[in-house]
Amino acid sequence: MSEQISRRDVLKGLAVAGAAVPLASALESPALAAPAIPDVPLRWLEGRPAEAPGTTWGVPWPKGAVPVSSAKEQAFALTAADGAAVPVQTWPLAYWPDGSLKWTAHAIGPGTPVAESYTLRPGPVAATVAAPAKPVTVKDEKQYVDVDTGVIRARVRKSGSELISQIWRGETEIARKGQLVNLRQGKIDDDDDRTVEVDSYLSDISKVEVEQSGPVRAVVRIEGRHTSKKGRSWLPFTIRLYFYAGAESVRMTHTFVFDRDGQHDFVAGLGVRFRVPMRDEPYNRHIRFVGDGHGLLTEAVKGITGLRRDPGAAVRKAQVAGQRLPDIATWDTRVSSRVHLIPDWGDYSLAQLSSEGFTLKKRTKKGYGWVAVDQGRRASGFGYVGGASGGFAFGLRDFWQRHPTQLDIRGAASEEAEVTVWLWSPEAGPMDTRFYHDGMGQDTYPEQIEGLNITYEDYEPGFGTPLGIARTSELTFWALAATPDAARLGAMADAVRTPPLIVAPPAHLAAAKVFGGLFSPVDRSTPGRKTIEDRLDFLFDYYRKQVEQRHWYGFWDYGDIMHTFDEDRHVWRYDVGGYAWDNSELSPDLWLWYAYLRSGRADVFRFAEAMTRHTGEVDVYHLGPWAGLGSRHNVQHWGCSAKQQRISTAVYRRIFYFLTADERTGDLMRALVDSDKTFLAIDPLRKIRTEPYTPDPSALAIGLGTDWSGLAAAWLTEWERGGDPVAEKKLKATMRTIAAMPNGFVTGEGLYNLSTGEFAPAPKKVAVSHLSAMFGQVEICAELIDLVDMPDFERAWLQYCRLFNATKAEQAAETGANFGNLILKQGHSRLTAYAAVRLRRDDLAARAWTEFATGDGYAPDLPWKSEKVTTTLNPTDEAAWVSTNTTALYGLAAIQNLALVGDKLPT
Repeated sequence: MSEQISRRDVLKGLAVAGAAVPLASALESPALAAPAIPDVPLRWLEGRPAEAPGTTWGVPWPKGAVPVSSAKEQAFALTAADGAAVPVQTWPLAYWPDGSLKWTAHAIGPGTPVAESYTLRPGPVAATVAAPAKPVTVKDEKQYVDVDTGVIRARVRKSGSELISQIWRGETEIARKGQLVNLRQGKIDDDDDRTVEVDSYLSDISKVEVEQSGPVRAVVRIEGRHTSKKGRSWLPFTIRLYFYAGAESVRMTHTFVFDRDGQHDFVAGLGVRFRVPMRDEPYNRHIRFVGDGHGLLTEAVKGITGLRRDPGAAVRKAQVAGQRLPDIATWDTRVSSRVHLIPDWGDYSLAQLSSEGFTLKKRTKKGYGWVAVDQGRRASGFGYVGGASGGFAFGLRDFWQRHPTQLDIRGAASEEAEVTVWLWSPEAGPMDTRFYHDGMGQDTYPEQIEGLNITYEDYEPGFGTPLGIARTSELTFWALAATPDAARLGAMADAVRTPPLIVAPPAHLAAAKVFGGLFSPVDRSTPGRKTIEDRLDFLFDYYRKQVEQRHWYGFWDYGDIMHTFDEDRHVWRYDVGGYAWDNSELSPDLWLWYAYLRSGRADVFRFAEAMTRHTGEVDVYHLGPWAGLGSRHNVQHWGCSAKQQRISTAVYRRIFYFLTADERTGDLMRALVDSDKTFLAIDPLRKIRTEPYTPDPSALAIGLGTDWSGLAAAWLTEWERGGDPVAEKKLKATMRTIAAMPNGFVTGEGLYNLSTGEFAPAPKKVAVSHLSAMFGQVEICAELIDLVDMPDFERAWLQYCRLFNATKAEQAAETGANFGNLILKQGHSRLTAYAAVRLRRDDLAARAWTEFATGDGYAPDLPWKSEKVTTTLNPTDEAAWVSTNTTALYGLAAIQNLALVGDKLPT
């Protein structure tokens, strides 16, 4: 492509055709006019939803498209497919270094009907932007915060145990006393005797902050701990409440941090509880649960169907439909005179104790026997209690995937029902967080290395602790004017299962050149491209099936995948040291996100979303001595003694954050900004160092690969979000001082000064690891080179990219020594491709494709299919040649090579 073609033309071509354009074409002219601001077509990720309680999403913009001088004045208008203006709230998520907008977030409230698609159009502030008919308003008082969506009003308390003290619809109080509940026991009974006492805890609020106040979206953040009546506290929490203009619902994200060592205090129940006033007669009170699909339990507290005497068809029909019954004076008197003899069923409990089954039971009241209602496979996690004059609906996302979960209704026959959504079911027994073996005598580093050499587990006493891990759950609550009909209940359950999300198309994401420009839309225009695309699809579809067939579900497990397969047992090595849960090893998170960015596939997005929720919370420490670090792959997510930046790195969270504007993910990345201090607490190389080393704040030994890339990702994210300027300072200081080393990244490790953010001058040496660039460094360096004009840094990175897969002679000639016997050459082919583009060298492009096809990863002559196996516990698809390390690197290399040098793909 000619250097005279402007970047605007490149972007226009991408947006229109969706074709892959070599990265070099967009980089050849350093000083181009700002591109025209494009209109962005938007769609629903899974297609138009029947129920959309309120939606937030992110959109990227090309560098310079919204200049710094006008960024604060920029308005964004949203129109539906039919041209109707849609009220939208907009705020910035990230900026380009020149100050122009890089990412914006947008929110809309519920609309009727929901449009099939939308167009987002930037314009001057004077542009007509629709205002919501019922804007959400926030009143921040001394003791509470009142939020009014125009349909419902909620009072958020600033102290005490009640997060939401009341929810009104008009003048009717629908729910009250919204609290967090927790059951704790001090030990686990391993024998038949059950003698453990269980203590009850409630939420205890310490801080409330209004993060957004409308007009379309309001967000209230609540922090606190769970506290018992005896004054004992544990399990710090962060709750966010989301309100949308015109909505009759409240969305909640519930985060707790496990702040015990896992050996002594155990969660026996964890949930969210509301009280619901019951104003209607018992026969006008309704219970609803949505099971598999739209399967529905339709019952009344006092049922008048199936009786020996018939109250009348109109009466029976109304109760089943959830409508107010005709006046009791109109019923058949043989029923109305005996209505007091019909039991009131006030308590219901739905427990999902595994991914494969739930049970539903009911009773009249406490102290009396439970009656089995039914069983099913996978409940939606949605229920309702209320009546003809109003009621309360509640839902927990990933209900069966994150078993054991439970939905309880108590006292529906009284004046006040109690609803509890259990994130951890009290019927499941305590949450067992104990380490899974006794150490087997591995008390010294040499013994631990021997263990690593047999089970691949890096064990160390006291390190296999969950102290500081977290979990975030998503819930939705509706305050309704009456009992919904079956179709509405099904739609609400769908909105809980799969919250509707608006997305920009892959062509626009690629045209904006975010995330380093390392992806291009899916393209099957040539046989070579089609072959690679088909193999990428096979690998994703295989893992998607493995999650289901191998049942990779559960509260702490859902979202992760396994590391390595055991061909002899025909199972993944779930019980073999470091071969079990993957914990982001070699960047499967990035493989999935880049696969989504280029394809727009909803199933890929949801798979990547679940992994991001898991790896960012469960595999990372959020308090304690290792806060800011993650745990390497292991039988337990927290089991490995390698606590490192390569797992906690913000590069695995960035894409999800910018696509969704999710505040919790933003918190996770912001918490990593000061994680350079963790190198004072723990030395990643402590077991293999041959020289004495004591961490020194002015000379911390930090690897230039997995360590620095994790720090750089956090600093970059904070800088572009407009945060702490220290992040920008440290980022650029490390870039400059790495570039100043005689061998740059090839040096391997540097001595870092916490105060200045600089690496000390280093001697010319060679220390290259096959892992260094495989945990997001490729992606972060591509972004940095695109953002920061620092030629020496680019030179240092391109040297590493050129030489990793070069001959030993070439390595030694340039750096003074060869790199040894390296592996992961297929995964590193994308480094060669990147150097080919930046240096405009066709020989490197050809070498990259040779490395991709003949490296040590997946070979072209593999079967590229799975076989059915019926001799395992459950029938499965098996491809024994597949491993997660290789899959992640093959996927990233294929995606990035196609984007960078796809035009050089051999025929």
